[in-house]
Amino acid sequence: MDLQYALELTGTFVFAISGALAIREKEHDLFGAGFTGFITAIGGGTLRDILLDSHPLVWIGDIYFLYSILAGILTAFLFPSILSRLRKTFFLFDTLGIGFFTVLGVEKALSLGVRPEIAAIMGMFTAVMGGVIRDTLTNEIPILFRKEIYASACLAGAILYLVLDYYSLERDYNMLISMSLIISIRMIAMKYKLSLPRLG
Repeated sequence: MDLQYALELTGTFVFAISGALAIREKEHDLFGAGFTGFITAIGGGTLRDILLDSHPLVWIGDIYFLYSILAGILTAFLFPSILSRLRKTFFLFDTLGIGFFTVLGVEKALSLGVRPEIAAIMGMFTAVMGGVIRDTLTNEIPILFRKEIYASACLAGAILYLVLDYYSLERDYNMLISMSLIISIRMIAMKYKLSLPRLG
């Protein structure tokens, strides 16, 4: 199993946890949490694959993605006390998820021969759209439209990945460095309550 595949399964797992935790806090049943976890995990990647005309969709072509989603949902339900002891658990899993999926989205787009600028946008879409769907389903303002630094962190990581790729940095190191930038920006922005300037 190469690093990209391992990270893609891990990203699917943690996004499923974030989706299941979001609905679980509203006291919905296992099916409701499972559905939200599933949509959160596959939403961004599915949208990316549709826009890039890539078939089969990633989770349809590989059963292990479904297993990762089920594992994330069950983890959220079987170990709620452990997860609740982690500081800002929901934020943690969401941040890990966007770090994984941004880089993986860029990789997928590049592998299909699109221009680097489009690949960066596809990386951002892959990362944020699952969370947008999750927030919509749970009747929350989508995180994309709040003051938090979210999509911009993903875009920064995607651009860094492309720059390092241009200079031929070894692929696995590039992936780890770019993901680390996304996660770091998000963590620092939340800690110091940083946000982008408002329009008007």
